[in-house]
Amino acid sequence: MVRILVVEDDQYILELIEEFLKAQNYEVISAMDGMSGLEIALSEHFDVILLDAMLPNLDGFSVCKMIRNKKEVPIIMLTALQEEQDQIKAFEHLADDFISKPFSFNVLIKRIEAVLRRAQPLQQANILTCGPIIVNRDAYTLTYEQQLIDCTVKEFDLFVYLLENTGKVLTRDQMIDHVWGYDYYADSRIVDAHIKNLRKKLPIDCIKTIKGVGYTIDQTICA
Repeated sequence: MVRILVVEDDQYILELIEEFLKAQNYEVISAMDGMSGLEIALSEHFDVILLDAMLPNLDGFSVCKMIRNKKEVPIIMLTALQEEQDQIKAFEHLADDFISKPFSFNVLIKRIEAVLRRAQPLQQANILTCGPIIVNRDAYTLTYEQQLIDCTVKEFDLFVYLLENTGKVLTRDQMIDHVWGYDYYADSRIVDAHIKNLRKKLPIDCIKTIKGVGYTIDQTICA
């Protein structure tokens, strides 16, 4: 399900947007000020962010720039400002789109669909995410807040295999077969050793041990 963060300080408008988007089968999370919106945006995974320009505590333009410094999530700015310079300012702060209030909800949906389509090349580039961690399978890299996480090839392959099977518990034998190969004969403790090292390197504790079975991804963290 597509997850959308809506940051809007007008409660009436916020409730209308929430109700409409949920009716379109989107999962909606909301915030009513800039600081709260920024914290939620950086701590969770979202497919699109709808961001009001005029917000208490921290304005939407600043929030947009700070999010963009950390993530590549599509951002659509919403504002009652009509001046061309305000639209230019939104794009200068790296917003993906700009909608002036009042707006049609049907137009809003089309704009959301458009930015989602433009974001598809990121998915096609074999990108996986685990909360704030970005996994590029083509480049064999893990990044957190634009910083590389140093890991071995086997650690990378184990983490990707777990992410690809989010929601499932993988046994040690399954992990050995997938990462080392069916003809590799090794004690299952080799998996434990690699997982231990990987946990030390990851900025979040997202790998759960299922006693007597194996490992799984913590879905509450890697949402």
